[in-house]
Amino acid sequence: MTTTQTGFTVCAMRNRSKSQSEKRNKIDQPKKPKASRPPGLEPFAVSIIHCLPIGVVTFDSELRIINANPQAEKLLKLTEHIDKSLTKGDSSTATAASNWTERLRTLVQTGNAQTFDNVSYSKDDKIRLLRIVCVPLRRSKNGPIFGGGIIVEDATEEIEIQKQLVNAERLATIGKLASKVAHELNDPLDGILRYISLTSRIAERDNLEKPKEYLARCREGLMRMVQIVSELLEFSRSTPAQPVYSPIEQIIEDAIRAMEAKSEASGVRILREYASNLPLIRSGNLFQVFCNIIRNAYDAMTEGGTLHISTRLAPDNTLVAEFRDTGCGFAPENTEKIFEPFFTTKERGKGTGLGLAVCKDIVERHGGRITARNAPAGGSIFTVYLPLSEGL
Repeated sequence: MTTTQTGFTVCAMRNRSKSQSEKRNKIDQPKKPKASRPPGLEPFAVSIIHCLPIGVVTFDSELRIINANPQAEKLLKLTEHIDKSLTKGDSSTATAASNWTERLRTLVQTGNAQTFDNVSYSKDDKIRLLRIVCVPLRRSKNGPIFGGGIIVEDATEEIEIQKQLVNAERLATIGKLASKVAHELNDPLDGILRYISLTSRIAERDNLEKPKEYLARCREGLMRMVQIVSELLEFSRSTPAQPVYSPIEQIIEDAIRAMEAKSEASGVRILREYASNLPLIRSGNLFQVFCNIIRNAYDAMTEGGTLHISTRLAPDNTLVAEFRDTGCGFAPENTEKIFEPFFTTKERGKGTGLGLAVCKDIVERHGGRITARNAPAGGSIFTVYLPLSEGL
């Protein structure tokens, strides 16, 4: 079988084992009329197509399926007619039925091959993105068209990789911009905070209540800006810090103490369950990771609750730190999104969307990973996995 620009061309191999005398005898004998059979592929071509990793279906001029290989059966809901088979799972358009029938009839009539990318097709409760190539079917290169064939390829993984590459390029651009903006803002913010502190001292000395209140609010806003700039710089940073090794429970306790004021304001109770005799871990910026997770837990428990923190050593020599809160949890569809930069579920003005993105970046630089899931009884569970082997 050869495929030309006009579609499938089906041909038979010559039997080279026959002698010349047999050929001459055949010529001398009167020709017998050939038995009619439905147009299709020769047996050797069917055998080849059967082994291909892509789906191949051939059909006649009435769009009835002649042959289909196993891969086509895996990808498509095959029926007697190819147009109905494509329509049955096609969810990419509301008029799929008339479209596929019209397209394939036009193919048989005109012989013009067509390619359809990103066809959303549902089979076995799974949606795949298919690349479908439709070609006319001929018995010889310039022979009449007696049907058609479609080549079906599962392009889901390829398209997903392309999306990830586009997203990675976008994030790289955002990172460069964030780094530049953060550096530019650092100096003026430092100067503004210095002058607010000086003015606050004068207002305190002269017991000026209103100016003190206004300056306090200005300071709160500026401190929030400082936090955002710090997170932007951390997110865009690529140089690892000098390695320092500490007990993981010590890093967690330092983060708890840093969040102590927020804990008292939220009325959150902390339960600790630290495994004993754990190896030291390269601390790096894990303090910031644990601070962000604990802060998010407090924000999710505005009416009070419990934060259960545990550590353990997994069988694969990985340190595991788990943070389980009794807060509001998060929507299941946001499980992966919450680690994306600038994605936040908090109210406008209360979250930058960088905290968990920074956590993920830091943990991955340690060669580890961080996961999030909703607890069965309510609340959320954030788990940090840190390998004990030397990190990045």
